[in-house]
Amino acid sequence: MSRFADQLAFLLLLLVSVSFSPVRCLGNGGASGKERTLAMIKPDGVSGNYTDEIKRIIVEAGFDIFKEMLTQLDKETASAFYEEHSSRSFFPHLVTYMTSGPVFVMVLDKRNAVSDWRALIGPTDAQKAKISHPHSIRALCGKDSQRNCAHGSDSTSSAEREIKFFFKDVNSGDIASQHDEL
Repeated sequence: MSRFADQLAFLLLLLVSVSFSPVRCLGNGGASGKERTLAMIKPDGVSGNYTDEIKRIIVEAGFDIFKEMLTQLDKETASAFYEEHSSRSFFPHLVTYMTSGPVFVMVLDKRNAVSDWRALIGPTDAQKAKISHPHSIRALCGKDSQRNCAHGSDSTSSAEREIKFFFKDVNSGDIASQHDEL
């Protein structure tokens, strides 16, 4: 089967599995149950010209791209974004890598956006992803556990913090739970 056919089959499987997921009323969307998450194409994905292909995969998986921007992180900004990892031994290498070229940052909107985006990008280690999740974004364009092509928020609270980090003009009401309106 061709690479495109494999990706299409994976996306269809993902869409079918998502359609049977329970409805959550987290994030933006109120009655629609949509939420938002931050997605980032890291320097290796941007320099490898994967941005358009990843955006196509995102849209085909049922996400709406609410906001997007291409930006170059400096050392201070990359350090602040990954502050939770600052005590880890890999932190200096992570900051160097994340400042090595531009990143493409997006706010994705969809029911179960956080978990669906994490599933679509695949395991952190791109080498493992190539074996266990061969149709994932990290398998497509990642190199290893650090140069893994994509970032995704790991929870709705992380998504809110990370979206505000890059998109200060997004009101917290655009992200926060709207279930009280029901």
